Amino acid sequence: MLTLALDRGAQFSTVLMDSWYSDAKTLLWIDSLGKTFYCPIKKNRMVDDSSGAFPYRSVDTLLWTNETIFSGKTVKIRGFPKDYKVKLFRVIVSTDKTEYVITNDLSQDSTEGCREETAIRWKIEQFHRETKQVTGIERNQCRTNRSQRNHICLAMQVWVFLSERAHAHQTTIYQVKRSLLDAYMVEQLRNPGLVYC
Repeated sequence: MLTLALDRGAQFSTVLMDSWYSDAKTLLWIDSLGKTFYCPIKKNRMVDDSSGAFPYRSVDTLLWTNETIFSGKTVKIRGFPKDYKVKLFRVIVSTDKTEYVITNDLSQDSTEGCREETAIRWKIEQFHRETKQVTGIERNQCRTNRSQRNHICLAMQVWVFLSERAHAHQTTIYQVKRSLLDAYMVEQLRNPGLVYC
């Protein structure tokens, strides 16, 4: 997707991604483009926060002071070039979930700033999840490019309609989808439109 965005001349400064894409080759490529990345990493990823004084340790075993919890740590990740450092933040998502997020923006000195940057990624993931679950976008069996584009466009229009409706009624998109046929079902149970012989 990043190659496509570059080929089409998209203007952006920051790349947000899932931990699946946190390999050295991808992150170094993004950095070589002059772009900033924010990427969660798995808790067993090996890093060094001691400038070589101690061996690599998994991220979840690092010691965090009040200062580093607030402002992050500069670390080297195993498998990256010797002098390549990133900023590591410990972001508490909920009472039972902590994310470790790395960025090549060494000037980022606030965990809250990191949380705000990565919060956008959650909105994008939410959009993809809801689009798949409520519109059937992935069930497209069309063969031609045009019909595939039509299907995707219509699925997104359905998502926009359901989202607006959910926002207006202060409910979830899933509840709106389930309630669409409620009045019809009640009416059919009272006065069946189809008579079986």
